[in-house]
Amino acid sequence: MPKATPSSSASSLPASYEAALAELEQLVSRLESGDMPLEQLLSGYQRGAELLKYCRDKLEAVEAQIKVLDEGTLKTWTPE
Repeated sequence: MPKATPSSSASSLPASYEAALAELEQLVSRLESGDMPLEQLLSGYQRGAELLKYCRDKLEAVEAQIKVLDEGTLKTWTPE
């Protein structure tokens, strides 16, 4: 029998950079409230780390594309 996994939202990728940023802002607000049990704080921190990595990766991809455009070489950007 397969093991139960934590909620699917804990490991799902957001639909966009903006969605990730909005979720991250809400999560930070909840974490800062101090009203969460320890287990939820830990899982919230882990989700926040995932969202932060996702946002950083998206920003790096856009920065790389801008660099290409600034150099006068046009390439097709494909988000991961």
